[in-house]
Amino acid sequence: MRSGRLATIAAFGAFLLANAMPASAQCERAAFRIVLDVGHSPESPGATSARGIDEYRFNLSLAAIIEAHLVRQGYAETRQMLSDGGRAGLGLRAAKANALEPNLFLSVHHDSVQKTYLKSWVVDGAEQKFSDRFAGWSLFVSRANGRFRESAAFATVLADRLLDAGLPFTTHHAEAIRGENRRFLDAARGIYRFDELAVLKATEAPAVLMEAGLIINRDEEQRLAGPERQNRIARAVTGAVDAFCALQPPLR
Repeated sequence: MRSGRLATIAAFGAFLLANAMPASAQCERAAFRIVLDVGHSPESPGATSARGIDEYRFNLSLAAIIEAHLVRQGYAETRQMLSDGGRAGLGLRAAKANALEPNLFLSVHHDSVQKTYLKSWVVDGAEQKFSDRFAGWSLFVSRANGRFRESAAFATVLADRLLDAGLPFTTHHAEAIRGENRRFLDAARGIYRFDELAVLKATEAPAVLMEAGLIINRDEEQRLAGPERQNRIARAVTGAVDAFCALQPPLR
């Protein structure tokens, strides 16, 4: 058994002891509600990919595939959550999520880099920006979330599932440059702290934000747009939800 798996077991053991929560014999999938927050909106579409495609389109596509995997696995209460609008709607995301009373909240995003790393190229006659310097996913949790221990526990098992799927994480959010300089919560697993992010700290359920990969990277953009990568990520998420759900107390 590799050391990463031993650490994962230890993390879950600490989580159970700290919360005096006995592990369930079996996950109650039909009653376990997951909210998939689709990052950004048509009015505020997020990052732009190396080929000029809005991040929001990537988020919508991946969230739909994750939802399909979860529903097939028996998580009938899975819900996609879309923003009500532009930046003014960002503060409403947590309230909207809380109204759905989820057992787990996962915000789905795709990543970019700071301007200092960007270069130019031409796609279909139009200039676009790209950076091939970094690739990979990253996970974020907030210590201000009222269920931080559970948030960190889910992030841990999700990171391990993604790594087991052969998908490495990116370290660029820890770069000592303006706009980054994020602190690692777990440097071996690509889990960062983002304590002040409203959608994580104000959500009452365990909450994790996933940057599925860097769409500003020309090769990774194409992989993230394809079904093979999307399904690998969705299988990793579903496996992580299974592991996390099995640790919860009875829901009925």
